[in-house]
Amino acid sequence: MKLLIINGPNLGNIGRREPEIYGHEDFETYLESLKKEFPEHEIHYFQSHHEGEIVEKIHSAEKETYDGIILNAGAYSHTSYAIRDAITAISMPVVIVHISNVYARENFRHENVIAAKCKGVVTGFGLMSYELAMRSFAG
Repeated sequence: MKLLIINGPNLGNIGRREPEIYGHEDFETYLESLKKEFPEHEIHYFQSHHEGEIVEKIHSAEKETYDGIILNAGAYSHTSYAIRDAITAISMPVVIVHISNVYARENFRHENVIAAKCKGVVTGFGLMSYELAMRSFAG
């Protein structure tokens, strides 16, 4: 199975940004361990701070024949109808992940405008949230 992980704004700073929330491990190191744990899957990674680039990557994912997307849109999860519309426009499943438990944080994080268009949501399990999303595709 060919899967695409997309991380949104500020997620390129995992390991340095608020380690009490996001942990000390950087995402690239974690990604390598994820690839080792799921060798049967072809895992690709994209990160951007720009909403339009994320929308374009979602649209191009079907052309690149991915089987699914694991998306951590960061703060865009709470505000981006453009990302929501991009997900609606594709036929492949998308699983939303959040490293932190967004429901234990600020009130504005409690609404996720993207989640209703996704296969599922994994939130609050640290970087293991990505592993749980991977398992949802593995069956």
